[in-house]
Amino acid sequence: MNTMTQTLENKSILLVISGGIAAYKSLELIRLLKKAGCTVRCILTKGGQQFVTPLSVSALCEHEVLTEDTYKMDHIHLSRAADAILIAPASADLLAKMANGLADDLATATLLASDKPALIAPAMNHKMWSHPATQTNIEKLKSYGHQIIGPEEGDMACGEHGIGRMSEPSEILRGIEEQIHRSSLPPFLPSSLPLQGRTALVTSGPTYEPLDPVRFIGNRSSGKQGHAIAAALAAHGASVTLITGPVTLPDPAGVTTIHVETAAEMLTACEKALPVDIAVCAAAVADWSPAEQQDHKIKKRKRGNPPDIALKENPDILKILSNHKNRPALVVGFAAETKNLIENANEKRTRKNCDWILANIVGQTTQKTFGEDRNHVYLITASTNEDWQPMSKHAIATRLTEEIANYFETKAIQDAAE
Repeated sequence: MNTMTQTLENKSILLVISGGIAAYKSLELIRLLKKAGCTVRCILTKGGQQFVTPLSVSALCEHEVLTEDTYKMDHIHLSRAADAILIAPASADLLAKMANGLADDLATATLLASDKPALIAPAMNHKMWSHPATQTNIEKLKSYGHQIIGPEEGDMACGEHGIGRMSEPSEILRGIEEQIHRSSLPPFLPSSLPLQGRTALVTSGPTYEPLDPVRFIGNRSSGKQGHAIAAALAAHGASVTLITGPVTLPDPAGVTTIHVETAAEMLTACEKALPVDIAVCAAAVADWSPAEQQDHKIKKRKRGNPPDIALKENPDILKILSNHKNRPALVVGFAAETKNLIENANEKRTRKNCDWILANIVGQTTQKTFGEDRNHVYLITASTNEDWQPMSKHAIATRLTEEIANYFETKAIQDAAE
């Protein structure tokens, strides 16, 4: 079985590095691509050369860096020879040129001559990113088939704060893995995708339960597993609604994403999404929330005693969906346990009335899980306990999606035989 960890091995990546302080992150990105088994060729624009040198880039990718001054080959061949094209960072200027078909330098001429969509990681000042012209260019690029990853919110080199920081190299690596993985799938006709015509609901990330305007009860969930599952289901043909708590991940391509904050908001969004064929509850929903949310910041007491905070139980979204009048045909939950993994997961599956549980140990130094790129899960059903062994979260998402597709295929055969 092919997994996402094998996706990049022996693949050729063309990386375009444009101008911006985020260009320094491209060096780490090259290192990660090489570690994954890729051959990396780089085009360094004149703007990019103001932030990283051709020597440093060539030393990492082990190929001569392609610039206006050094490149003499056919730019059409350059774009066609790559398995994937990645632009990181992508400046506002480069986005505008790509969106409007300009080709006045090596990078833009190569991109215009390409026969494949690019993965684009924008980076710029937050005002430049939110400007209507940039947003219009982004929508154009999406309509051309290009995939946008990021940008993220954070502090800028200019001293301002907002959305405009380039996504981290590890996130960009996952994006290019997903893109190449989708392109390597068998060339199904739309009607023959394994989950074509199926609808799916996925929950992801944490929930934040406000104590006051500045504090909340939450957890460490990054949303990486839930987002990967939503992307995998969509790649296999399902129409997917992703309901996510607060995360820093980009919305998966081809997925309808709804952003919420609290458990109550997540439940409301889930019920609005029904009916669906498949529900995968991967979100780490907070079990409790404050009985009362304070309108003002809770101040420290003079004697130093902490305030008494009354809690109420949050809605059990997995249990509610598993017993809903519009219950999905297949309901999959997650169990994060610190001990007695199989026993507790089996008990949870029965108690919640869901069909499957993906269970994993958390909280140990050897199995942190939250925020990590890999996981070790067990698939718990009414009849089996399968150890899937440690693998990337993208690989887990792909395997789960294949199990879901097999479930519906087997069910269809059984129904036809009756």
